[in-house]
Amino acid sequence: MNSRGELGKKSDLAFRTISEVSKDLKLPQHVLRFWESKFSQLKPMKRNGRRRFYRREDMELLARIKYLLYDQGYTIKGVQKLLKDGINDRKLEHVTLDTKNKARLESLLVELQKIKSALES
Repeated sequence: MNSRGELGKKSDLAFRTISEVSKDLKLPQHVLRFWESKFSQLKPMKRNGRRRFYRREDMELLARIKYLLYDQGYTIKGVQKLLKDGINDRKLEHVTLDTKNKARLESLLVELQKIKSALES
């Protein structure tokens, strides 16, 4: 057993560093810092030399932003408007950090692409 618990996972209430968030969300750290400058709702705690610490709410917001930009094709201005209007809380409830389901969906997408390629041959 390590200091993070039996499975090495942090509690949902624990703060996460930018490197942990980057790994969890599969986003480069510079993207997270850039988004922080573009989305006023994103305010990680900063301590000791401006080191960032993200709360669960910050990670959920980042997941929503990523979903809107990468999966739904919104522009940064479009996402800014959605967040400003408060749409993120009600209409985007399905966007979560459920990495198990995300990994499963990504695996299914790879399989579908293989099937498509086989059918086109």
